[in-house]
Amino acid sequence: MGDQMQFIVEKLNQEPFRKNYNLISFDSLESVQLLQLLNDVLGEIDPKHAVDIREELPEQTAKRMLSLLGILKYKPPGNVSDLSAFRQGLVTGSKPVIHPLLHWLLQRTNELKKRAYLARFLVRLEVPAEFLQDDTVADINKQYEELMEAFKNLHKEYEQLKISGLSTAEIRRDISAMEEEKDQLVKRVERLKKRVETVQNHQRMLEIARQLRLEKEREESLAQQKQEQKSQLFHAEQRLQRAQLQLKEMQDAVADSKPESLMKKLEEEINFNSYLVTEKMPRELESKKASVYLLQKVVAEPAMTQSDLTALQSEINEVNAQMNQLIEKRMMKYEPTDSKFSMYRQQASIISRKKEAKAEELQAAKEEMSRLERQVQQRSSQAHELEGSEILTEDELKQYVNKLRSKNTLYKKKRLEIAEITAEYGILQRTEELLKQRHEAIQQQLQVIEEKKGISGYSYTQEELERVSAVKSEMDEMKGQTLDNMSEMVKKLNAVVAEKKASLAPVIKELRQLRQKCQELTQECDEKKIQYDSCAAGLESNRSALEQEVKGLLEACAQEESNYRYIHCMKRTLEVQLQRAKEEMKAYVSPDPQERRKAIREQYTRMILEQENLGKKLREKQKVVRESHGPNMKQRKMWQDFEQLMECKRECFQKQQNQAAIGQVIQEGVLQFLYSIWFWWINKESNRPVCEASPPLFQ
Repeated sequence: MGDQMQFIVEKLNQEPFRKNYNLISFDSLESVQLLQLLNDVLGEIDPKHAVDIREELPEQTAKRMLSLLGILKYKPPGNVSDLSAFRQGLVTGSKPVIHPLLHWLLQRTNELKKRAYLARFLVRLEVPAEFLQDDTVADINKQYEELMEAFKNLHKEYEQLKISGLSTAEIRRDISAMEEEKDQLVKRVERLKKRVETVQNHQRMLEIARQLRLEKEREESLAQQKQEQKSQLFHAEQRLQRAQLQLKEMQDAVADSKPESLMKKLEEEINFNSYLVTEKMPRELESKKASVYLLQKVVAEPAMTQSDLTALQSEINEVNAQMNQLIEKRMMKYEPTDSKFSMYRQQASIISRKKEAKAEELQAAKEEMSRLERQVQQRSSQAHELEGSEILTEDELKQYVNKLRSKNTLYKKKRLEIAEITAEYGILQRTEELLKQRHEAIQQQLQVIEEKKGISGYSYTQEELERVSAVKSEMDEMKGQTLDNMSEMVKKLNAVVAEKKASLAPVIKELRQLRQKCQELTQECDEKKIQYDSCAAGLESNRSALEQEVKGLLEACAQEESNYRYIHCMKRTLEVQLQRAKEEMKAYVSPDPQERRKAIREQYTRMILEQENLGKKLREKQKVVRESHGPNMKQRKMWQDFEQLMECKRECFQKQQNQAAIGQVIQEGVLQFLYSIWFWWINKESNRPVCEASPPLFQ
């Protein structure tokens, strides 16, 4: 622990913290100071966390720190392995929690800086699956993933370049080449200065050239300002059009609207919102709470094996079976009473389902409309940013496409020409190399001949003289042309400056008018906005008062309607029961037998008698079956024995069929078969005389 604190103090005293702590002062820090110190270290790793913790709530501070520690993949030590204890210690600034965390952060600051930087671009944004069904969202998510992969590749290349670096030899060669190029440029500048000094009025010409450069820069800045002013004017015109459109819509709404229509719209909106607030949203909230509770319960429970899952599934099946049985019993018990209201319940359930479906469709349509409006605004702004002008019409778009096609054709043609020129350049370069080689060979032969003749260096001296004379003649020609070129350049510069001033004068004048018009439109737009805000505030106050009044009236109306329906249903039920009782009494006391037979009491009496008679017949039949059960089973057993005996005889007959005395075997088999039948018959009819019990074969 002492080594850990010593390491923390040393790191905090160094750059970039420079805290000037010792072990005693660091150990005496309070919890708030420790948390601020931890926040400073995290702010050094990620600049987004460089804040004062006194300006935010402790829960927000803990949440922010935990999110960054999760990105940095920090694992608490063994003594605070419990996550809840670690969070509590982080909120309260506990030393057993803060000190190991500081030690871990200060050990690997550079690595954590890199990880925090990469997390800004590589932490994937989770998009719900239902949102990805939208094509626009899916395309944007795909572009986001592609950009993330491109960033990964670029970062890898950067790291490789950073590790590899350049060799010192290459750097020295580059420096020497740049120095040589610098010397050449200095010499060239000096030569040009010497040439210009011989010309008359060279200072004035240089000043004119400087003014030309300044005018060109000014022209570029004015062109840029003009473009910016056009863009601002376009945005102002768009805002003006939107304001005029909103004003027209409000005027049309005010002109065509009546109190009844406004009340009707408000009632529809109030009904829809009240349905969402009182019925739909509470149900959704309850379902979400239930699902969250179940998920928390599942998470809190230990891991389950396959046997546990099988036991739970069997238990669920048993509970479902019990529920079905209870539902059947309830339906059988309350069927006469519930049958009266089944139709109304069915209609009410259908209406409620339709109402929920329409509400969901309306909500989805509103969301879709708002999404499309945002998309239209975004596309229009993107088109304006890309093009810098209004959206093209159909004819302009066709012209633009034709222009692009012609440019594409021209581009392909030029590319073919470039390819041909490149091929020709390669051929010429190869030819040049061959000619250089031949020239070197000839020069070597010429030097050998000159040495033989005793005039070594003659050709080189002659070439130098020719070159110097050619350079001298070129310099003389350039000196002669310098004055003419400088005078022509001055004339051209004066003409260009005058032309630019003349062309920019109407543009500047037009720009002033446009600025004045833009200021007037902005002032008018602000006035219209103030009027709109005051009108909207008045309508909003009136609407809120009407909403309160309508809400109270609707609640009273719903209460009275509910009472009326309840009383009406009770009245109908009592009337039906009273009518049935009167009919039953009338049929029961009627002297006509036909009428009395229609009574429910007589019907149940007849049904009871029929069931009693049916029970008597079934009991008699059961008695007969019980008496004949024993003999029938005995007879069935005898037939089974006979079947086994015949099967044995058949097998014996098949075995003896291939023997020599086939006829004798057949006779013996027939006799045995007849004797067996005879014995079986005697056993069956043991209570009858032999002559009477013998089968027809022996009679």
